[in-house]
Amino acid sequence: MKIIITIPAYNEEETIGKVINEIPRRIDGIDRIEVLVINDGSIDNTVEVARKAGADKIISHKKNLGLGISFRDGLEEALKMGADIIVNIDADFQYNAKEIPELIEPIINGKADMVLGDRQINTLDHMPIGKKLGNKLATWVTRQVTGLPIRDAQTGFRAFSREAALRMNLTGNYTYVQETLIQAANKNLTVEQIPIEFRRREGESRLISSLLGYAKSAGNTIIRSYRDYHPFRVFTAIGGAIILIGLIFGFRVLIHYFATGMVTPYLPSAVLATVLIVVGLQVIVLGLLADTLKTQRMLEEEILYRLKK
Repeated sequence: MKIIITIPAYNEEETIGKVINEIPRRIDGIDRIEVLVINDGSIDNTVEVARKAGADKIISHKKNLGLGISFRDGLEEALKMGADIIVNIDADFQYNAKEIPELIEPIINGKADMVLGDRQINTLDHMPIGKKLGNKLATWVTRQVTGLPIRDAQTGFRAFSREAALRMNLTGNYTYVQETLIQAANKNLTVEQIPIEFRRREGESRLISSLLGYAKSAGNTIIRSYRDYHPFRVFTAIGGAIILIGLIFGFRVLIHYFATGMVTPYLPSAVLATVLIVVGLQVIVLGLLADTLKTQRMLEEEILYRLKK
């Protein structure tokens, strides 16, 4: 059995060597362990430090493309390298790589397709309150969208079986953490969680430079992913809301009409109500069409899975 440790990195010359050196090179039940670094356009000595520390392979982007693309490229490259299990860890030395054996144990034992390292956010005294609240909110939203009892949706320390990695078809550029969970839930993959250590960060985050920007991109990813897997539900909710607003405007017109036999002076409200109801119905019809496209997409993803396999 072969494990590939993927490490997305952007200007992490100070810490990436420590991360690689901490990765265990022998694990019971594992025949080979290799380290793959995804250099996301670093302009410092990240590549040189990683190579000197013992990285088995380094792939580089010509410019900074974002965490989502770096993760996706790492996942695809690890599959090409013949990985049976893929472990992703950040290059900033906040995660303890010595915990990799515990992280992959549920996969080795056949109990999970994907394992998350739970940072136990509530117990961290070194995480700023803003980030802590943001993590809790993002985790709550992800939990509602996926239906999975996730405790830490934002963790970057996670393991995938080869089967789970082959099932991933990621499109996000900025982040991957929510999209992988949404896809796992919709593809009936088993997700487990284990408590892990999470150290204080040395300096500012380079993979995620703006908390507001990250929140915006993560929100877009969640909405887009949920829409893609549940289009009829989404469009019906939107269409239903528009129809309800139209009925509210139309209600007083009907009351006035039954009382007086006239529409005036509520003609503008009558027109608006009619337009809203028609638009709402059209949105629901779009939902039906989108649901048909979803079926087509599922077939295409199955074909892609078999081709990658």
